[in-house]
Amino acid sequence: MMTEPILKLEGLKKHFESTSGGVFNRKKGVVKAVDGIDLEVLPGQTVGLVGESGCGKTTVGRTVLKLYEPTAGKIIFNGRDITNLSRKEMKPLRSQMQMIFQDPFASLNPRQTVGTLIGATFDIQKITPPGGVKVEVERLMERVGLNPEHVNRYPHEFSGGQRQRIGVARAIALKPKLIVADEPVSALDVSIQAQVVNLLDDLQQEFGMSYLFVAHDLSVVQHISDRVIVMYLGKVMEDADKHDLFAAPRHPYTKALLSAVPVPDPIKGRARERIILQGDLPSPMNPPAGCVFNTRCWKVQEKCLTEVPALVQISPNHRLACHFPEPAKSN
Repeated sequence: MMTEPILKLEGLKKHFESTSGGVFNRKKGVVKAVDGIDLEVLPGQTVGLVGESGCGKTTVGRTVLKLYEPTAGKIIFNGRDITNLSRKEMKPLRSQMQMIFQDPFASLNPRQTVGTLIGATFDIQKITPPGGVKVEVERLMERVGLNPEHVNRYPHEFSGGQRQRIGVARAIALKPKLIVADEPVSALDVSIQAQVVNLLDDLQQEFGMSYLFVAHDLSVVQHISDRVIVMYLGKVMEDADKHDLFAAPRHPYTKALLSAVPVPDPIKGRARERIILQGDLPSPMNPPAGCVFNTRCWKVQEKCLTEVPALVQISPNHRLACHFPEPAKSN
């Protein structure tokens, strides 16, 4: 029996109008931040969304939660089409869909205590937990590794890792079904990153939540994800089971990304092929015709310049958008 996805995106697009600013504020063009992507997240699954800065992965996360209104396509959450729901209609669903932001300090009101910040979730949804809000807030703080006695402290009194734990406590307060984690560890020290990733892992086992985990650090994604989706310039390049993707990437862009991941063994690192992409990421306001990766791809041919590759299923757990993919590894 097939499991219904908790989140399904169909042809999702998010375009932003770019203006010149100044007195006349003329429209300069349209930034195609997300340009027609399909993805699914199953219950209890972690899907990693990776790519270079500017590829549109954060925009996907924010559009999923309707922090940005989609330009086109469908967002289906828990079997319900939420694409065109108003802010008022979305409010009851907010308890089931939460976000952990990249910068924990910017996402916390500096004038409110930690207890107020975490407890606000219950006030907004008009939910009174057993034992009262204060008891539940202290329990949540303890669960994410914070001292409950610090409930009356302000965000600036905590370290970066502790502030991210506050963000995690706030996100899990109502036991949501889906959490969009937008680069939740990229602003933290490496030693603290592992602690926060392990915490997210433990919470998922405990509550059965699904994560859409947005990141550019592939080693973190490899640790936490079940599936990995690789984006480039607003489009999905490759979507595969984590083990398949890291063992045998088929898209040239994925192969280039993985070649940059540091390896602990320097001998193996020297022997490994390092692919350095030439040029910069093209402007999403004026993406290349054909395959969007054609300006930087070492396998580019005439077909790539004119024909957009479709995202096709090449095996039960692997989708790919490339005219000339890397050969499959033989077992």
